[in-house]
Amino acid sequence: MGRISNVLHYKPVKLAQGYHAVAEGEDFMARNKKQNFRSHLMSEALLGACLAVPLLSGGAIAQETDEEVTRTRDVITVSATKREQTLQETPVAVSVIGAETIERAEIQDLSDLATLVPSLRVAQGSTAGNTNYYIRGFGNGSNAIGVEPSVAVFVDGVYRSRSSASVSDLPNLERVEVLRGPQTTLFGKNASAGVISLITRRPQFETMGNIEVSVGNYDSRRLAADITGPLTENLAYSLSGSLNQRGGYAEDLGTGEDYNQRNRWGVRGDLLFLANNDLEFRLIADYDEIDEICCIGTNLVNGPVGGVVMALGGQFVPEDPFSYQTYSSFAPTNEIVNSGISLQADYDLGFATLTSISARRRNESTTNFDPDFSSLDIFGQNLESFDIETFTHELRLTSNENDSRLAWLLGFYYFDESVAVENALTFGQDWRPLVSALAGGPTVLTSLESLVGVPQGTFAAAGQGTNEDMFQDNTAWNVFGTVDFNVTERLTATFGLNYTEDNKDVRINIENTDALSALNIDQLGYTATLAQLLARQGVNIADPRSVGPFIQMNPALYRQLQQSALDIAQSDNNPLSALRGVQILPPVLGFPNAVETGESNDSNTSVSFRLVYDVSDNINVYASYATGFKPTSWNLSRQTRPFASDFTTGNTIIDPVTRQPVFIPPSSPINDAGLNITNLRSGTRYAAPEESQVYELGIRGDFDTVQFSLTFFDQSIENFQTIVWTGDGFAFANAEEQSSTGLEIDLTWQPIDPLTLTFAGTFMDSVYDTFTNFGDGVDVSGQTPVGVADTQWSISGNYNFLVARMPAFVRADWQYVGSSPFFNDPDEVALMDGSGYTREQSIVNASAGLMTPAGIGISVWGRNLFDDESIVGAFPTLAQEGSISGFPNQPRTYGVTVRRTF
Repeated sequence: MGRISNVLHYKPVKLAQGYHAVAEGEDFMARNKKQNFRSHLMSEALLGACLAVPLLSGGAIAQETDEEVTRTRDVITVSATKREQTLQETPVAVSVIGAETIERAEIQDLSDLATLVPSLRVAQGSTAGNTNYYIRGFGNGSNAIGVEPSVAVFVDGVYRSRSSASVSDLPNLERVEVLRGPQTTLFGKNASAGVISLITRRPQFETMGNIEVSVGNYDSRRLAADITGPLTENLAYSLSGSLNQRGGYAEDLGTGEDYNQRNRWGVRGDLLFLANNDLEFRLIADYDEIDEICCIGTNLVNGPVGGVVMALGGQFVPEDPFSYQTYSSFAPTNEIVNSGISLQADYDLGFATLTSISARRRNESTTNFDPDFSSLDIFGQNLESFDIETFTHELRLTSNENDSRLAWLLGFYYFDESVAVENALTFGQDWRPLVSALAGGPTVLTSLESLVGVPQGTFAAAGQGTNEDMFQDNTAWNVFGTVDFNVTERLTATFGLNYTEDNKDVRINIENTDALSALNIDQLGYTATLAQLLARQGVNIADPRSVGPFIQMNPALYRQLQQSALDIAQSDNNPLSALRGVQILPPVLGFPNAVETGESNDSNTSVSFRLVYDVSDNINVYASYATGFKPTSWNLSRQTRPFASDFTTGNTIIDPVTRQPVFIPPSSPINDAGLNITNLRSGTRYAAPEESQVYELGIRGDFDTVQFSLTFFDQSIENFQTIVWTGDGFAFANAEEQSSTGLEIDLTWQPIDPLTLTFAGTFMDSVYDTFTNFGDGVDVSGQTPVGVADTQWSISGNYNFLVARMPAFVRADWQYVGSSPFFNDPDEVALMDGSGYTREQSIVNASAGLMTPAGIGISVWGRNLFDDESIVGAFPTLAQEGSISGFPNQPRTYGVTVRRTF
């Protein structure tokens, strides 16, 4: 992790001798002395708002002469404990990435942060908003809108409840803090694995601004601008906007479109009002849009169905993901709109500061992509749409540390959210030919239609599928507090407590028009088998004159024939069993209903305890214990299924001769209530609440040329909420226990004045200690979770120098991520064995730039310079059993950026 120079905000101004760095923070405080009335806490906050911007945004190098570049002391301010503290004073496992590092490393969005924070892993899925954040191997929430991520994202103290609400371009940042481990005590529910906190720059009382233009390969074009200044003596503003466009680096040979584009823009306004000596307000409004063709899915393993697809005229690129070529029958779309407004008030009461943060946000998303990744028109649409409206309010009272022995914080948080979901998956023109081929031949479906007595073309018809209408209302509140007690001058004990209540009301209605998936194969197989068995006895099942006397004369034998037919009908020997594999959209029972209320009510008390000892003025050690909590997550998709405790799977089978049932599903609440639907399956409606805990032992040092931190951790989550791919969607499950144990290292070394070297690494062992219900009864206990590497590290170096008296820099970083599993299911693991693909990453990024005498910064940059190739994620291809599809990583990108600060 790179450190940042937080001395003050520097702006180049023209002097008689040339160009020199002038501290704007000093100038602001000198000219506005009457406004510097805040308590020690708020003074720190104002100073934190004046963090250094990079060299190319105004010169981060303080110069004593034109020829000499001198060392500046790093003072990093963080708010991980909801108090403004220096990083050295913060006894929390936190990584801080400052504005300088973000700009020099060309960090475009949260996905890029993983190159700087090894404990953080970011996985991009099938759509632009389908992004998952993992900390120490724990994370979820990308593939199902009903799951709030275990890694919570906050922007200026406002919670972003879904990953699609946090993937747009980063705003005018001051810093990013990545808090590792459960953070429920201070950050509430859904921070059971960690927190990513983005802090933006506050408006300034001196007019200044910045404009940035960047161009790069793949026709990349980026424009960003911001301006800040005073409106009145007590009112300051900040306005910013960005436009980010790029052509795709992947090609769809079927539609001719380029995939993995960038097409996003956003605007943001910020007002800071200093009402009087004790009260200030900050009002922020933002709006951004994403409209992109994303993302490439390509064949990794070509199974037997792949040959059938090609035989029917379909095309795809087999087992060559890094050609960045694919086929689709229609181009994917990704449309995301985020908007919000927040108001923060800080009132200095003398003994404490009262803070209020109210926010209302909206997150709208519509995506559509071809899930079979071939040119065959198997699916006509795969539409996913949701609209999320969120209101949050936080109220907290923080002591101003007038008492040197005691510091405390008390808070209340309220959360109210509505989630409306509308999805549709329908078949295309080539679905019926594919089903016929997979089921045994072109006449299979026509013969079946004749047997059932329905019109030709009824089964597997284009346009059939599902339409889903789902809604979730979620209200939650929590009270929290922390107390810091200075036992001695060097020993501090901290205790934190959080009590949370979370209530959800869910409604699901799914209309299924797939006639084939609604067909009772058990019944048809029973009838066909019984007819064959009777024929061997010389009896024609269709002739009552033949079958009636046979039953009367041979009742015991007929019962044996019935049982034999029943056994065959419910097994893979059913003569129509080949059709089960293409019944991919079985009917779904909506709720609330007579058995299921669609409600969940959860409560939890989370705690944290920490001891911090200052060994010296430069070194402290700490030991901590904390728990975390995430409430019930409902499956808002077609994969929602009644729990086995509510429903016993089975189709009723009626004897065609006697008209009496030969099989009735066993008694269960849903069966007893008459709610059973043909082919209804049991599964899960939701994932139960998860509870986490962590033990940490850390040491942090801060010296003139070296800063370091070491953190030993042992973290586990009980009932970890997981998402399991079922072949046609995602089901929810709870891993009884998942744990990670390891060591995190952050080291910054400045061996000589202009050179700064950093090393950040995470070395851990992550495992499903117990996971016995991983889909269809599979036990994956003892396995490493998918995508979790045991080794991750990042090395960076930054060198400041002069070129013809112009400040310049070169920077490079190298990120390594070890290999990790693609799958946990044994069948899927077997498909990938021997494929040669890897998740291992070895990525090198670099940049270099200089500041001209005119105050214009120019830099060149490159990401993934050596074009390292890895697979981000893999999954079984829909409707192509035995095939695996996946997402290749982003190839080399490079460009030039020009910035002007005024």
